Amino acid sequence: MSKTDTGKVITKAQASFSETAIDDEIVVMHLVSGEFFSLTGTGRSLWLLIDGARSRDAIVAAAAEQYGLKAADIAADTDEFLAGLTAAGFLEAG
Repeated sequence: MSKTDTGKVITKAQASFSETAIDDEIVVMHLVSGEFFSLTGTGRSLWLLIDGARSRDAIVAAAAEQYGLKAADIAADTDEFLAGLTAAGFLEAG
């Protein structure tokens, strides 16, 4: 995600995947490729924060608060995670 996208609401591409929660894991299956992705720990937490109402900055702030960290300390890792989800087709483009 670029710096210009920080205020835009991030939305899941609901038509592109199916997800199932199993204990402390969320398994996401891409409907076109059939690939499965396992989200645990921080990845699971970030996935749950992508609710269609929060921007990148709001997701970073909420995750930082959840883990007792400074937003600046987790921003780069969050951006990498969001970029990976976008590349995999799980987030709406643009």
